[in-house]
Amino acid sequence: MSEHDRHRPRKFGDRTFVINWYSFQTLLMLLSFLCIVAGGAVLRSARSVVMPLVIAWLLSFIFKPALLKLEMKKIPRGLAVSLILTLFFVICLLAFTLLYRRILPFVNAFPNYYGRLMNIVQEIGQKTDLPTDLLMEFDLGKRLTPLLFALPGRVISLISNFFLIVVFLVFILLGTPASTERLKRAFSLTTAERVQQIINSISYQIGRYLLTTVVISASTGVAVWLALSVIGVDFSVNWGVLAFVLNFIPYVGSLIASIPPILVALVQFYPDIKPAITTAIVLLVIQMSIGNFLAPKVVGDALNINPIVVLLSLLFWGWLWGGVGAVLAVPIAVVIKITCENVPILRPIAILMESRGTKR
Repeated sequence: MSEHDRHRPRKFGDRTFVINWYSFQTLLMLLSFLCIVAGGAVLRSARSVVMPLVIAWLLSFIFKPALLKLEMKKIPRGLAVSLILTLFFVICLLAFTLLYRRILPFVNAFPNYYGRLMNIVQEIGQKTDLPTDLLMEFDLGKRLTPLLFALPGRVISLISNFFLIVVFLVFILLGTPASTERLKRAFSLTTAERVQQIINSISYQIGRYLLTTVVISASTGVAVWLALSVIGVDFSVNWGVLAFVLNFIPYVGSLIASIPPILVALVQFYPDIKPAITTAIVLLVIQMSIGNFLAPKVVGDALNINPIVVLLSLLFWGWLWGGVGAVLAVPIAVVIKITCENVPILRPIAILMESRGTKR
């Protein structure tokens, strides 16, 4: 090889360039991963402020349609925001009060219920020769009791965070028209209109998904409460609230929400196990009918998310913000998917997040 060939400039087809290009991509992926980890650490350390902001941002998509309807009736935006948030504040305050009153009796009764459950397990193990010693030694009651006694205090902390959420909501809802005007000043008229159309499409789809998800979860909670009340299971309101909250977590949420009322029914009516079996069947029917039939038809392609994406989202947001993060994980993933679907350059990400191929 001549001296000239050895030192000639590298062209795009050269193997050296290809190796360097892949090295650059690997470095870029590594830097992206480090940025995600660093961003997660920041979100985790600042969760007391960031988490209410994210919740307020998600709620704003639900309230914007009602806000626009009030503005169409010539109601000033400030008054419309005040009316919506006042109604929201009153409903949430009543819900917190009801929840707080229902939690205390259950927390006080939990040790008695757990003791009776362990006696039933031991009795069943003696009659059937099932290996129940491991369950007895694990003693889940000792792990759950401190968490349950801390629940009333957590409800009070939720109320304090709720005030912060309302404050963020006020600024987000009042600042929407200003963002439209800034787009017109920042870009040309054609570009501003195109960007505004994309933003409106994203807002509509996200608002529709979040509103229908809340309605479906509320319907699930009410159905569970009424069904358990008819059967006569204790603390039926609590289990309805639990079903409402955990319904936001797909796959495992409904299963986790069904276990406590079944165990309570078993303890409450033992040695008659028919109410516990009836409770399990009724909860299964409710979850299957709403989760597998109603939700996909109402929400549509928004639920078409790869289970691996759901799992990673649950792990990530659960690590960041605990139980609240696990509840918000799937809505946030859906918001990201809807946003990527409406931005052409990000559409491949939305396709990768899907669980199956869809016609576009």
